[in-house]
Amino acid sequence: MYTDFYGLSELPFELNPNPKYLLLTARHREALANLQYGISARKSLTLLLGEAGTGKTTLVHAALQSESCRSARILHLANPVLSRSEFVEFLARSFALSPDASRSKTVMLAELESVLLDQTAHGITTALVIDEAQSLPDELLEEVRLLANIETPTEKLLPLVLAGQPELAARLNQFSLRQLKQRVALRCTLEVLDLLETSAYIAGRLRMAGGLVTDIFTREAVSLIYERSGGVPRTISVIADNAMVTGFAEGTKPIGADIIRIVCDEFELRPGGGAARGRPAAGAQPKRAPGAPPAKAAAAANGDGLFAAVGKKRGFSFF
Repeated sequence: MYTDFYGLSELPFELNPNPKYLLLTARHREALANLQYGISARKSLTLLLGEAGTGKTTLVHAALQSESCRSARILHLANPVLSRSEFVEFLARSFALSPDASRSKTVMLAELESVLLDQTAHGITTALVIDEAQSLPDELLEEVRLLANIETPTEKLLPLVLAGQPELAARLNQFSLRQLKQRVALRCTLEVLDLLETSAYIAGRLRMAGGLVTDIFTREAVSLIYERSGGVPRTISVIADNAMVTGFAEGTKPIGADIIRIVCDEFELRPGGGAARGRPAAGAQPKRAPGAPPAKAAAAANGDGLFAAVGKKRGFSFF
């Protein structure tokens, strides 16, 4: 729609979980390494936690497409709101088991173990990845625990990955689910982005689409996107995409804070309302050493120093 106007080859802020656009912060790199290791080393259960919109599904796809997992056979359940019988049917169909396995959990488990033993004997790793795992009914969490028990004396036959929102961790703390929690071998958590990471996220997506952030957004616009989004990647993309549509309609570039403000008001994204827990709100001033200049004065004196210097240290390139 607006690609020609901004000189882009594709839409940069689509909400699809495309690993091509994944921003690898230190936390994302750690989480990706955990997913890759959990699958390739056949760990019983890997837990990936993060607020809605922080990129869990994109990270899962990146792990599944990585070199260490490319040869593995991955079953990906994106919608886990199933009954026990539907879950059994899903496993039976995914593993091409007999029709009887779809109707009987006993038959399904026996045939599944036989298939997994055969695949393991041929050097094939098979893993089950469940997205939106916070929505799993308690009865299916128990089924997941039973699947984690499929093993030989030396290795797990079906490594499991549960990706879900923080309430999943709270549920695992319940006494009734203690046995499942004990099977968590790896655990990683994604956090929202800070201001510099938000800048890198926007700049990186525009660069992948063939553009430059300085040609499309002002620095003030990027700061306001961070403030209104709270650093949630999905919300950042929604704001940026709609702002580019508005900028295209008005024939305006680069896009300033005024357009960002209009878009955020339309989406009812209030100032400071998305500030991350445990992080200072946008605009808050960090503590400084005695005699050091105020942050704003230091930034003005150094031009792009606030973004460029810290960004270079973190491996980001923007503005």
